[in-house]
Amino acid sequence: MKNLIYILALMFIWSCSQPKAEVKKDPKWSKEQSIEMQSTFAEEEEEEIELFLKRHPDWKMTKTGTGLRYFIYQKSEYNDTARVGDIVIVDFNVSLLDGTLCYSSDEKGAENFMIERTDIESGLHEAMKLMCTGDKAKFILPSHLAHRLIGDLEKIPPLTSVIYDIHLKEIKHHD
Repeated sequence: MKNLIYILALMFIWSCSQPKAEVKKDPKWSKEQSIEMQSTFAEEEEEEIELFLKRHPDWKMTKTGTGLRYFIYQKSEYNDTARVGDIVIVDFNVSLLDGTLCYSSDEKGAENFMIERTDIESGLHEAMKLMCTGDKAKFILPSHLAHRLIGDLEKIPPLTSVIYDIHLKEIKHHD
C-alpha cells in the first residue's frame, strides 16, 4: 500500500512539473468570419430544402418567418389550437431529407410534451401551435430550429434539416 501511495505521489509531482501545452488561438479568425460561415451554411441548407420540395410538388408548404415549413395535409373538424403551457400528445415520424427514418412513435408510442416548457426542438413548439386536434401535418425544420450544430448525437447528424410527419392526437389545455 505504501508503494502505491509513493508511486502516485511521484506521478503527481512529475505531471505538475511538466510544461503546460500552449493553446494557440488563431488571431486571424473573427466574429465576422463566423457570421459569414453561418450565413453560407444557412444558404446551402435553404437550397437543399428547396431542391427537396421540387421533388415533392404535392407538399404545398408554407414558410414562416423563422424558416419552418409546414403543410397540414389532413384538417380535422376541430378548431382548438395549442397555447403555451398546454400539453400535446402526438404520433410522429422524424426523417432526414434523404428519406432516412430516424425516429417514429411506432417504436415508442405517442409522445407528449408541454408547449414552450419542454426541452425539445424549438421548431416543434412553433409547429404545434399551427395545428388543431386531429390534424396531420408535415414540417421541415431547418437545423437552427431542430438539433443545431451537434445533431442529436444519435441518429440526426450535425447541421441537418429534419422532417416531422405529425398527427396531433390531443391537446390538454392548462387552466
